[in-house]
Amino acid sequence: MAWIQRNLTLPAFHRGFHLVTEHVRAALPELRTTKVGLLHVFIQHTSASLTINENADRDVRHDLEQIFSHHLAPEKFPYEHTMEGADDMPAHVKAALLGSSVSVPIKDGRLQLGTWQGIYLCEHRNAGGPRSLVLTLMGE
Repeated sequence: MAWIQRNLTLPAFHRGFHLVTEHVRAALPELRTTKVGLLHVFIQHTSASLTINENADRDVRHDLEQIFSHHLAPEKFPYEHTMEGADDMPAHVKAALLGSSVSVPIKDGRLQLGTWQGIYLCEHRNAGGPRSLVLTLMGE
């Protein structure tokens, strides 16, 4: 069994839900030769998160952003932690709800995502900047 670990820096994205599956694939060419394994993707930030969801219809990404920003963790809430801007504490809440990692099984050189699934970077800050991911591939 082989272990490969690589850091991936994603470019800055505006607030919202962004498909990054291809960024992850491109950073790990070893995926293509992995017969069976598991890819773990971890984000090293507390104001952004990762999830797996719909990869085809952009409306899903828009609707998720609307639900999270206007109903689950709105900026206009009496948060105590406000030193880093109005979007910071809501970003922490969203990241806590969604989580900091995803795992995807691998079979015959392919991520075993469903037909309509993709890996999302969930950017919760208005200007979060580049985001750092740790990609850990375990497999043979």
